Amino acid sequence: MRNFGGRLVNDFVRWAVLAAWAIVNLIIWLVTFFKYMDNANYIYTKYLMKNGLPVARASAACLNFNSMLILFPVCRNMISYLRGSCESTKFSRRNLRRQLDKNITFHKLIAYAIGFFVILHVGAHCFNLQNLYNGRKATSEDDWLANRLSQPSFDLNPFKTIRSSDVSGLGVIGPGLSLLAGWTGAVLALTYILMFTSATEFIRRYYFETFWLTHHLFVIYYAMLMTHGMGGVVKYQTNVDEHDPVECMVDEETFDQCVIDNPPLFAGTPGASWKWCVTPLCVYFLERILRMIRTWPDVTIVQVVQHQSKVIELRMKKQGFKMLPGQYIFLKCSPISKVQWHPFTLTSAPEEDYFSLHIRRVGDWTDELAVKMGADQAEPLSITQLPRVQVDGPFGTSCTDIFDYDVVMCVSAGIGVTPYASTLKSICHRLQAGDETLHLKRMYFYWICRDTHAFEWFVELLSSLELILRQIDKEHLLSYSIYLTRGWDYTQAKNIFMQEDREIDAVTGLRQKTHYGRPKWDSNFSYIAEKNQGATIGVFFCGPKSLSTILHQSCNKHTSDESDGTRFVYYKENF
Repeated sequence: MRNFGGRLVNDFVRWAVLAAWAIVNLIIWLVTFFKYMDNANYIYTKYLMKNGLPVARASAACLNFNSMLILFPVCRNMISYLRGSCESTKFSRRNLRRQLDKNITFHKLIAYAIGFFVILHVGAHCFNLQNLYNGRKATSEDDWLANRLSQPSFDLNPFKTIRSSDVSGLGVIGPGLSLLAGWTGAVLALTYILMFTSATEFIRRYYFETFWLTHHLFVIYYAMLMTHGMGGVVKYQTNVDEHDPVECMVDEETFDQCVIDNPPLFAGTPGASWKWCVTPLCVYFLERILRMIRTWPDVTIVQVVQHQSKVIELRMKKQGFKMLPGQYIFLKCSPISKVQWHPFTLTSAPEEDYFSLHIRRVGDWTDELAVKMGADQAEPLSITQLPRVQVDGPFGTSCTDIFDYDVVMCVSAGIGVTPYASTLKSICHRLQAGDETLHLKRMYFYWICRDTHAFEWFVELLSSLELILRQIDKEHLLSYSIYLTRGWDYTQAKNIFMQEDREIDAVTGLRQKTHYGRPKWDSNFSYIAEKNQGATIGVFFCGPKSLSTILHQSCNKHTSDESDGTRFVYYKENF
């Protein structure tokens, strides 16, 4: 198979995890389906409900399983702890961490599965309600067994009596909603719809508080889920040994005699959802307590730096705060919003005595934050005038794995460059300090930008890194390429062309020249593979999904199938 080596390196564990999850769902569904399809305890119940019973119960079992799983990927403190605990072999460490980095993707996938099983469960129960209603209406001439089983003395059919008013308007759904299972199921489905529809990219980006508030309806979702089955609407026969339904339902006369001798006894199937939910809810409850504890210590803003291109830099200190290069935090500014927590990559190095964020004014929240930090004022605000902020984190990302490789390829698009600021700073600090534990020997850095205005603050960093690397004779360690995709006019293009022979780039002022257009990834990967034959190269990316797909495919394509060949291991930044 073509590119088998690349798929094995980059995709095998991911597909193995997804396959395991899908297989477990399938096993749960099939086992539950055949339990209610063939089990003698449910023969009479199934006769009334028909095949909707096993479908509804099987989908409910999968709902329980996925409702158990969906909370774990959003326990970010637990994920961060597990990520830092992966310290066995290099292979397992890399693969386990890469899967943990996809926690939000898995969370979304589980949400889709829950939606599928909700639709299946509700649809099956709509048929069940109709069949129960038909059974309650049945006469001895129409369906003698349904007529007998629907008698109130058996307590098997939840429809005790049928009046014309019962089924007006909503039909059989009306009386169904009067049952505990009916109204809790309706609230559960509505809650899911609200959470799902408010989690779109558009809502999260432009109406974050709507997303945040509706997602906290999960409390109602789990309350309804755990009480949904406690009404015992689905009955099972408790005395099959004394009253065998297979023998008794042969004909009407035999059934009536069996009822006289040993009437069938029924009990409600006990609710089991709470057994699935109690553990993840406890874990998530502890997660929220830990978040409160971690965010409680005061954060001191020691400096606000106004950069060009509407970027502000916040330099902060917090007691006990420890970080690694490439990590991120959640920031809350209570004067702006009591509920909004926004993720930002740390741009400082662990070796510095503060931690910093570079925040670009691209939305209402970031714009208001900049205003409150005094970005629009001529004189900087004093520390006492600055608003109170809270910090949750730091949390690990794929960028922290850069130091596991001798050779890395780092790609960013636009503002996706921020995760690498901390890493580049830390590399320089460690080189200056003569840190012998630094294994990194070569970094290929690519930055794709739309216009020159996105360069300023990061170009300043690259310029200082160039100087430091020259001073310590380590210029070979960093090779960077900046690609400008748009943002120049005819006059700028003419000026760039006239200064092409200068050592300093006309756009950035850096020693390495800016490229115009988009990278030719096949050529770049081939060049890096040729220069680092037999190496395992980490490829790290932060940016849009479209470019991520191209890079992922390039990693697979250029990974050798030979055991001693060059390998490209792909990482995508997610937070």
